[in-house]
Amino acid sequence: MKPIRTFNVSPSLPKRLEPLRKLAYNLHWDWNFDTTDLFRRLDRDLWESSRYNPVLMLGTISQERLREVAEDEGFLAQMDRAAQQLEGYLTERTWYRKHRDRKLTSEKPKEIPASPSTPPSKDCYAYFSAEFGLTSCLPIYSGGLGVLAGDHLKSASDLGLPLVGVGLLYQEGYFAQYLNADGWQQERYPINDFYNMPLHLERNPDGSELRISVDYPGREVFARVWRVQIGTVPLYLLDTNIEPNNQYDQDITDQLYGGDIDVRIHQEIMLGIGGVRMLKALGLHPTAYHMNEGHSAFLALERIRMMIQESGLTFAEAKQVAQSSQVFTTHTPVPAGIDLFPPEKITYYLGRYANTFGLSKEEFLSLGRENSGDLAAPFSMAILALKMASFVNGVSRLHGAVSRSMFQNLWPNLPVIEVPITSITNGVHARSCVAKPTQELYDRYLGPSWSQATTDSPLWERVNSIPDEELWRNHERQRSELVVFVRDRLQRSLRDRGASVTEIAEAQEVLDPSVLTIGFARRFATYKRATLFLRDLERIKQILHDSSQAGGKRRVQFVIAGKAHPKDIPGKELIRQIIHFTRDEALSRSVVFIPNYDIHVSRLMVAGCDIWLNTPRRPREASGTSGMKAAMNGLPNLSVLDGWWDEADYVRTGWPIGHGEDYDDLEYQDEVEANALYDLIEQEVVPLFYTRDDEDLPRGWVSKMKDAIRLNCPLFNTARMVGEYALRGYFPASDRYFNMIQDQYSPAKSLAHWQTHLFDHWYDIRIEDIKISEPAEIRVNQEIAVKTKINLGALTDEDVRVELYQGSVSATGEITNGVPVTMVYQGQDSQGNSLYTVNISYTNSGLQGLSLRVLPSHDYLSSPYEPGLVLWAEPEKVSINLQSNGNGHVLEPEAVMTEAVTH
Repeated sequence: MKPIRTFNVSPSLPKRLEPLRKLAYNLHWDWNFDTTDLFRRLDRDLWESSRYNPVLMLGTISQERLREVAEDEGFLAQMDRAAQQLEGYLTERTWYRKHRDRKLTSEKPKEIPASPSTPPSKDCYAYFSAEFGLTSCLPIYSGGLGVLAGDHLKSASDLGLPLVGVGLLYQEGYFAQYLNADGWQQERYPINDFYNMPLHLERNPDGSELRISVDYPGREVFARVWRVQIGTVPLYLLDTNIEPNNQYDQDITDQLYGGDIDVRIHQEIMLGIGGVRMLKALGLHPTAYHMNEGHSAFLALERIRMMIQESGLTFAEAKQVAQSSQVFTTHTPVPAGIDLFPPEKITYYLGRYANTFGLSKEEFLSLGRENSGDLAAPFSMAILALKMASFVNGVSRLHGAVSRSMFQNLWPNLPVIEVPITSITNGVHARSCVAKPTQELYDRYLGPSWSQATTDSPLWERVNSIPDEELWRNHERQRSELVVFVRDRLQRSLRDRGASVTEIAEAQEVLDPSVLTIGFARRFATYKRATLFLRDLERIKQILHDSSQAGGKRRVQFVIAGKAHPKDIPGKELIRQIIHFTRDEALSRSVVFIPNYDIHVSRLMVAGCDIWLNTPRRPREASGTSGMKAAMNGLPNLSVLDGWWDEADYVRTGWPIGHGEDYDDLEYQDEVEANALYDLIEQEVVPLFYTRDDEDLPRGWVSKMKDAIRLNCPLFNTARMVGEYALRGYFPASDRYFNMIQDQYSPAKSLAHWQTHLFDHWYDIRIEDIKISEPAEIRVNQEIAVKTKINLGALTDEDVRVELYQGSVSATGEITNGVPVTMVYQGQDSQGNSLYTVNISYTNSGLQGLSLRVLPSHDYLSSPYEPGLVLWAEPEKVSINLQSNGNGHVLEPEAVMTEAVTH
């Protein structure tokens, strides 16, 4: 029975308790323990049963309890302190103001762009992501990508960035996991009650719901807008579960990563296109757009459409503006992880954009194709994002290198090392992932600024001043709390599936709070190899029981958690194998799988385990962040050298599994790395943990804990990460946007016209000859003069940059780790050829080489690589006139590109 009228009923709070409402609706409470303690004090049981949701709690708590605390002076004082802390936090974010060079208030565009909307006069950065992991009571995330996005928003707030988040609000979110009696993962989809979550429904001035519409074939789909407030940063989420949408369209925002390919493209259209329309409806004018993965890449199409239809730009001009102000972060280290859509799907759902752009079907599809001539290729969201961004990055140094190789074909004439994909290594939000007692310990000995302190801050040396006993006893308490939680979670899980009384009673005995505890928690994808530790069953049983030691007093136990995607059958099988192993080998007390892994479970594990295990197949872990969270709590890592761990100090802060080898034989790799894991546990991890002094303190282990804190906290922190995005991505992109829109988009029009001229005449350029002053045998630091003559055709010296490219020559005859050196324009000769010169030298001996290249050059280009044009000198086609070496000898042409350098 449907209601004839609905009401949104808000909690009724005594006037004196009104500050609780503001505290509940700003997620600052998630990383402010004074506020969470306040809500816990209000009603501990209700706080936990509400899934740590203060809005639901305030809506269900008894009025009698509210009246009681309204008269409690101690509670009121604590509430007032929390309210003052929030108010101070909202007004004291200063990093952005200190670091933003451009003062937009004094450098506004000279003229207003020809647009019906008011142009931006200050920075606004829009961060698009398919998922956001902010806190347990907002289950609209699946794993690492979402939690990273949530931490990004939290740190953007901490730094005071003018950033807004854009996403979808999923009615069922990601699934809740439970295991059947056979250990097979099952999924439940609890319905999210938006009205009892820390969400604000955005409204028009007349009180009606703010709604936007997006065109789909044959119909409009409507979405309303919800806001989550994360400190100073708003996150706007679109919700299609409303009338007059039909049932299919209402379900667009039903499940995260659910449904078939049509549901997926519906969601990504709503995220990208709907997200841009939503920002406009909210009166926001972003100056930089950040695509967190390729899911939102359709936003570029909508921005271009708006500029064409509202500002009268051509496709080329609008594309230039959009591209100049867009940032793309790829998180995918393998092609299989990229969203691909059949060409006919793109044409069906988005063909109208091709018509608006004035592009043919194949020209439009080429926007998402690596090779525009491959007419059968699918449409790649990552390729679209790459082509539509002026700043592109991977999420660790290793992942940046992997991404440059993976997408090299987009820049076929560039050396892999110069492919314009950089890296910004992920981080984690310190105040969200470090346990409360541990934070209090850091505050006491390091000072309250530790959570945002940089690597060069002297406060990190004070880590060594933390007494060993205090740090260790604090950690032992965290381990004990984890054991209590695991026992309780397992008992509840067993009751829910109707387990026997004996099984439920046995769950109360799992784990030992004094035993070395290894944690493993992540998505159960096969490449993460969750069962690698089980490869040699006899050996792992020996490690668990310490049968090699008298009395077995050096035991080891594992706490494991994670979800497999509902359609990932091999991933589910890994979970089942772990469950069966514990049962079959009577090891259920030593190896425990925690069902329904989420942010709350993660925080307990990274604080309560002793060491963090990670065993991906290198280089398939783009970054990984759970190990960073563990390190911030003082846990050493035990990991394959992949993702972030490859650039950490893995000797002082943990142990590397292997030495970064790559394998062709995966079975052999598993064998080698499983044995390496066992050796490390037996020979290094266990002895260091159990070697105690007279005070029962593992001094060596505590020393490694301190190194993990001191070296990893400042480096793998979203304060550093978001600051890096701002300095390298947002600030330049925003500046480029303001430059592009000046004088009614005059720079964008100029750049688009110039690029058309460039493409028309680029292939007419001829490198006529190259003169090199020295022979093939030279000495280190010996100067070499190089002169070249180039016929630029219809282009001028201002249109190009001419560079020498020098470096060591590999066994295959290629220049490796080359360094470009810009040549100096010297005018023209009598035939109209452009002359360029430069002097170079080599600082290393051995076989060195050089080449010459021509690149585009324009003041408004974000990079000379943006047009994708490079012209290299070809030895067999260029007349190279080697100047005399002083003895009258001239070397043969085939040898002029290499030099044998001696000391």
